[in-house]
Amino acid sequence: MSVTFEVFRGSKEGKIVTDKTTRTLQPNEVYIETTHSGLCGTDEHYLSSGIALGHEGVGIVRQLGRDVTNVKVGARVGYGYTHYVCGDCDKCLTGWDQYCENKKEYGSHDHDLGSFSGGVVWDAGCVVPIPDGYDSADAAPLMCAGATVWTCLTEYGVKPTDRVAIMGIGGLGHLAIKLASAMGCHVVVLSSSEAKREEAFGFGASEYHVFRKGEELKDFKPVNHLLLCGSANVDYNSLIQLMDVHGSIYPLTVDFTPSPVPLLFMNLKGIRIQGSLVASRKSLRTLVQFAADKKITPTTMTFPLTKDGVEAAMQTLRDGKMRYRGVLVRE
Repeated sequence: MSVTFEVFRGSKEGKIVTDKTTRTLQPNEVYIETTHSGLCGTDEHYLSSGIALGHEGVGIVRQLGRDVTNVKVGARVGYGYTHYVCGDCDKCLTGWDQYCENKKEYGSHDHDLGSFSGGVVWDAGCVVPIPDGYDSADAAPLMCAGATVWTCLTEYGVKPTDRVAIMGIGGLGHLAIKLASAMGCHVVVLSSSEAKREEAFGFGASEYHVFRKGEELKDFKPVNHLLLCGSANVDYNSLIQLMDVHGSIYPLTVDFTPSPVPLLFMNLKGIRIQGSLVASRKSLRTLVQFAADKKITPTTMTFPLTKDGVEAAMQTLRDGKMRYRGVLVRE
């Protein structure tokens, strides 16, 4: 059984190209008609690679492989960064399947599949049921942006009594504020200007501080956890003053340039730098249900799921005008 669907690729020239993909449905795969897709900064990184873009998808299951039993035709599901996990390696068996030794994921595999598309063929074990009543436009950004911050907030010892700082209020940062607040944490927002103060408090922040590279914050109570959700170019020396003893820093936006780390001062305070990658299948399902139960929704701007719509959304992100996650919607 084969299916053909439209995809939107990047190109060497940095332009969006419309293409067709044909895939044969394997026994444990499903064909999903894409209805919504979030836009992530990672898509911008892959714009010149020629791959089908997008990894924050929501859609309707239209066809099933012969061995699929966990979803039905007509089900509304999400799909994200991880395309396939084996389920048998040590990472999968210990609940960290986003690090599966045999995984397929966005950017590295299945270059003809992405959520900027009319559809995808996906491993049935890696789709996420979307709860009834939770809007697909809200669910799409949870597949990567939400998943990324959720893992930091739930897998590394964050407690409701902790002071949790969010640096950078964008696609990841605004969701981190909303989720950490809903978990009961004291949320401290760090931004480079006063521009987003009112919105940050509306998202659930308890404190808001203007913090710029090289500056010292006066009368600042140290935090237990710091999620770096803004610029990838971070001065780790300036972060030491923000951290409590045994605090953790989560670098969620990174580039390919090495970052100097002040190891002596980090040792003196027992500070940890904790890497993290999206979410496991179990964690992602928990996030979607938590968001639905607590009525937590991303703040979004919508664009049509067309070539022109993709280009407009990416330009808005590039210009720094996205508030706060772009979502492409099938017309």
